[in-house]
Amino acid sequence: MRPLDRKLYRDLWHIRGQVAAIALVVACGVAAFVAMQSTYRSLIASQDSYYTEYRFADVFTHVKRAPESLKSRMMESPGVGVIETRVAADVILDVPGVEEPATGRLVSIPSDSAPVLNALHIEKGRYPELKDEVAVSGAFSRANNLNPGATLGAVINGRWQRLRIVGVALSPEFIYEIRGGDLFPDNRRFGVLWMNRDALGAAFNMEGAFNDLSVRLAPGGRETEVIERLDELLAPYGSLSAYGRADQASHFFLSNEIAELRVTGTFIPGVFLLVTAFLIHLVLSRLVNTEREQIGLLKAFGYSSREVGFHYLKLALVAVTGGILLGLGVGWYFGYQMTALYAEFFHFPVLRYETGWRILVWAVLISFGAASLGALGAVGRAVGLPPAEAMRPEPPARFRPGLVERAGFQRFLPVTLRMIVRNLERYPLKAALSALGMSLSVALLIVGFYFFDAINRVIEVQFGSVYREDALVAFNEPRSGRARFELERLPGVMNVETFRSVPVRLRFGSHMRRTGILGIEPDGELFRVVDKDFRVFRPPPEGLVLTTELAKSLGVTRGDELTVEVLEGERPVKQVMVVDTVDEMLGLSAYMDRRALNRLMREGETISGARLMVDERESARLYSLLKRTPSVSGVIIPGSTLQNFNDTISRTIGTSTTVIIVFACVIALGVIYNGARIALSERGRELASLRVLGFTQREVGVMLLGEQAVLTFVSVPLGYCIGLLLILLITRAVDTELIRLPLVVSGKTFALAFLIVVAAAAFSALLVGWRLRRLDLIAVLKTRE
Repeated sequence: MRPLDRKLYRDLWHIRGQVAAIALVVACGVAAFVAMQSTYRSLIASQDSYYTEYRFADVFTHVKRAPESLKSRMMESPGVGVIETRVAADVILDVPGVEEPATGRLVSIPSDSAPVLNALHIEKGRYPELKDEVAVSGAFSRANNLNPGATLGAVINGRWQRLRIVGVALSPEFIYEIRGGDLFPDNRRFGVLWMNRDALGAAFNMEGAFNDLSVRLAPGGRETEVIERLDELLAPYGSLSAYGRADQASHFFLSNEIAELRVTGTFIPGVFLLVTAFLIHLVLSRLVNTEREQIGLLKAFGYSSREVGFHYLKLALVAVTGGILLGLGVGWYFGYQMTALYAEFFHFPVLRYETGWRILVWAVLISFGAASLGALGAVGRAVGLPPAEAMRPEPPARFRPGLVERAGFQRFLPVTLRMIVRNLERYPLKAALSALGMSLSVALLIVGFYFFDAINRVIEVQFGSVYREDALVAFNEPRSGRARFELERLPGVMNVETFRSVPVRLRFGSHMRRTGILGIEPDGELFRVVDKDFRVFRPPPEGLVLTTELAKSLGVTRGDELTVEVLEGERPVKQVMVVDTVDEMLGLSAYMDRRALNRLMREGETISGARLMVDERESARLYSLLKRTPSVSGVIIPGSTLQNFNDTISRTIGTSTTVIIVFACVIALGVIYNGARIALSERGRELASLRVLGFTQREVGVMLLGEQAVLTFVSVPLGYCIGLLLILLITRAVDTELIRLPLVVSGKTFALAFLIVVAAAAFSALLVGWRLRRLDLIAVLKTRE
């Protein structure tokens, strides 16, 4: 073994505690990178293969009723490759074991073959053939324990019918299975049912006609041209305007989740590895400083600057290698668990967990790169020291009275505290770097706990201030305002607030968005427009209120006029002023006074549904009646929506956040322990001298650890500021159309970060104190002689 390698092993053993701390920090960064990137890649790969194998469509549209003969004309349109016409409708379901009415999305499949587009993957049973047979979606089946042979009731086109389940299926059209207008899945109360085309067509009087259309583009086909041609051909048949895959509900939600995962999978590990680089630089630079004489001797005996530099670089790389190996294993495990969690909400026939070799190679390269970056300054110093200068002891520092002494406060301080203050004042850069390292660990803790604060704020706003009803009833067709009085007469209904919902296209200049306008009661209390800071917005008598994100995507501000193209009824096109914007956290929405929306539609007191306040004692009777009401297409229970929110966003974000917090705690311990251990190495001779001069072990310990305590408490407010800055960057990076995390940090988060850092400092003090008690005074005093 070469002499330098023997020295390397001795150095590693001497600073084994610091090396272990560095390895743990590296492991956290590598594990976070591998876990999040592997989950991201697994979702991307599963999505691509599923879409291709099961022929997911590119363009979709819905009409009132169009003749099947129109299909041949649409096939002649440039860019159209494959077209599949269908019959589709939402119906009320009576599901065994579910008290509330459930909603089913009935979709037809060809009577004599498998679907050409959006093909089904049959998990159990077979395709439906008879008129009372259906295949149900896998998530709906599992949530309600519905297997082939079970039955459920449905109101189909005003007629009660008993449906028999013959199969359980999955479709690329419903990877994220969600009811129209919802943001979170409710698999217990919403499901997709596939029925034979002849049977479903007959039930809705659609023989020889269709009301739903899917299109696969031909190679080289342009989506915008196909959409324009379809809208032109289908306009006489009540088309709601065609839309591309990006606006398809399931794809939209899945793409947003993948986008968030891509950001967090890059940003969070990047912060961890930045801390790694800083920590390695701190350790090596101080190690080089304490080994000046050894470096001089090595060069004097003929070792080149390159060999000496490579020796210290190897020390950093060896410390990092252990962390990489540990991080790869931990990252693979956490990535597998996260992918399994996503499989509960995104339904693929096969969701394979893939940790590709590229991810592993990048993890290794980034980690070694961070280590090399951190070691660069220290290695440069080692290489640049001439032998004669290195072998001479450093010249004594010239100290001057510090701020405390100039102010005359030193006479009020005991000797130990006076020495702590003097040492901090004499080495301000060293103290600042130590405090910065600790503050980064505080910042990571703030970021970790922030996600829980953001989720809690979303719940407080959306389910405490926005959705205040007990039930929402949606009609299958817009109805007269007199329906309000019919609802008021239902058992248990104590209050009714109506609403009007209209699908529209909003245009401003070259910008266009397909969305809906929700007309609400201006003085309503069961539903209110509330921003992330709990400010309530009342819709004015005229004009639109847009969410901030929707206004941004359209490029409009207050006072601008939008072109509103209504996509139902007489399809009016009007110019409407944007009177206000509201900074909501979920989705993209546009609001109007309900009566103003009725005037825009050139209709009377028409409503799309109502929100109800219900006497809990009568809820069972009410829901039983609604299950068999032909005019009702859906019932939404906010309490169930809250539960679904917790089961989706809270679990997915909560799981990854818990991992981040655990890693942040490890990093906090590693950073603080390294700082204390380095301080002991640097001041060993000084502390031993004080012991010989008569200072007690306790007094010497207070001098060393007291300095670390001061730096820890100084680092906390700095860490708070850095953490808030990181949160600001995260909220801007993870700013999707689905969810926008509010910039809110609770006092609990600050308190927890403080307590964890203090606990890490106390544990580090115990370890360093143990080494201090074992300090060999004679051996230490013999050094540097």
